[in-house]
Order: sequence, then C-alpha cells, then structure tokens
Amino acid sequence: MKSFQINFINYFLVILLTFAMTWYFLSVDKNKLVSASEKSIPSVVSISSNNNIISNNRNGLGSGVIFSEDGYIVTNLHIITGEKIIVKLHDGKTFPANIIGIDKNTDIAVLKILPDDDLKPIVFSDSDELKVGDNVLAIGNPYGIGISVSNGIISATGRDYGNPYLQLIQTDAAINPGNSGGALINENGNLIGINSKIFSRTGAYQGIGFAIPSNLVVQISTQLIRYGKVKSLWIGNFRVAKVRINKDDNLIIGLKIIEMQDKGPLFEKGVRVNDIIVKINNKNASWSNLINSLKFATLGEELSIDVINQKNKIVKVEFDSEILDSN
Repeated sequence: MKSFQINFINYFLVILLTFAMTWYFLSVDKNKLVSASEKSIPSVVSISSNNNIISNNRNGLGSGVIFSEDGYIVTNLHIITGEKIIVKLHDGKTFPANIIGIDKNTDIAVLKILPDDDLKPIVFSDSDELKVGDNVLAIGNPYGIGISVSNGIISATGRDYGNPYLQLIQTDAAINPGNSGGALINENGNLIGINSKIFSRTGAYQGIGFAIPSNLVVQISTQLIRYGKVKSLWIGNFRVAKVRINKDDNLIIGLKIIEMQDKGPLFEKGVRVNDIIVKINNKNASWSNLINSLKFATLGEELSIDVINQKNKIVKVEFDSEILDSN
C-alpha cells in the first residue's frame, strides 16, 4: 500500500511538473511575441495615395516600414497609385512623401518624408537563416482600419513562381489588403520580410501570404536610395519551369520559358516562349544557377545561356554586364 502511495505521488508530481513546464513555455512564447510586437509596431507606418498614375491599385492604401531615422520608408510599389502620398506614423503624425526610387521586378518602392524628430527604424534580420516552422508576426494596416498584428509561421521559403528575380517567403499569418508593404517579423521583433501579396480566390486572407525577404529588401532599397534605381543585370521579364527533354538520345534537364514580355535583351536576341535554356555560363541550367548567375552578373561577371530554340537548334546568347536598368 505504501509503495502504491509513493508511486501515485510520483505520478502526480510528474503530471504537475509537465503542466507547469507547458504553462511556462507557453507564457514565455506569448511574452516573446508581445515584446516583439511592442518593439516593431513604432517602425511600421500607414500609407495612402491617390491620383492614379503609377499602378492599377485603386484604393491606394497600404503599409510601410521605416528604413532610417531621417525618414526613408520602404513599401510595395503596387500600393502607390499616385503622386500625392501621405505617410502616417504610429504616433498619429502625418507627412507628405516623395518617391525616391522604384523597382518593378521586386515590387519595392522607397519613399522619403521629412519628420520633425528622428524616427525609429526597423531592425533587420538575416532572411537566409529562416526555417520552416519559425514563428512570425505580420504587422500592417489591413483595410485601412489601423496598424494590426497577426501571428503565424513560416510555411515555405524560396517561392518563386518561375521568376528568377524574386523568391518569396510564404507564411500563414493573416495578410489582407492594406497589409502590403508592412512588416513580417520574427519572434525577436526583427524584420525578416516585407508583406507583399496573398493567394486568394476572394481577395481576402485564405492562409497563404507572401513576403519579400529582408536581405533583398536591404539590397534593393539601398540601391534605390543611393542611385535612384537598381543597378542589376536585367535581361527581360520572364518565367521558367523545369523540364526534361531528350536531345540526340541524351536526357537533358533544362528551364523552359513559359512566359515572356516582348521586350528586353532576351527577347531582342531572338529568345521566345517555349525555348529551353540548357546551359548557363557553360554549366547545367538549374534554377539556382540561373538566379546566382543573374546576381553575380551585377558585379561585372559574364552571362551566357545556351538555348534550344523552336528550330530544335542550340544557340548561345550572351549578355553585356552593362545592361543595368530594369525599369
């Protein structure tokens, strides 16, 4: 009987300890998210614009993040619908904003306001260190109702839709119209992405949202602030899909061009939809090779691709590293 009582007490203590530890860790996680929100909310702004001259977005409502103390704001290009742009800070103050630069490929725009005092810039984190399952918070101005916070996790990284210029973070944190341009932060309150778009059949949140990685935001925004445009090799707007083909009894893995604008260096050099890229700088045509080659070409390295055209012939196409303006 005594042994039974001891075992029962031990069993009870284990259960009690388990509940206590669970409560503790849940409380810690909750407190971390609260602290992360409090840290980052002052660095997120609401943006409104009108005079529909730049994009097709009619409501002109969105969000942005403070990039620097002296008033540089980073947001999505697609929310800027006109020249009259107003930025509202967390403390309620509003300021007119000027467009410093835009990049259509990444949907990033940099604005500038002249604040009365130094602003609180967002703290950036390394988006290359993200892991699927990481806790995140989305901060923005959904439907123009005011700055709000929603929580979720990283669902995937490197979502590209075949666009070699942009790989996105996927999250299940609620992102609705008006959140675009706002912050996606980690549980330390540091920026890991700029909320950009949602996948939805209704236009509202359905559990699939996307953000531009923070490392790319820093790279593009810095160039826009410094030069007013992005200095990168642009060979045209196109999308590709991985394919396997049989060429001269050899199985070749390539990248098939499934969509392309009828302008830009790639188009001008005779490459068309359904052509297949089989070599990039004399290496196999993998997705990672394509995006890395485009990135390194910005630093002056050469870029050449071998393409199987509609006549089933392999042609080499070379690009000048001085082709810089993507807009």
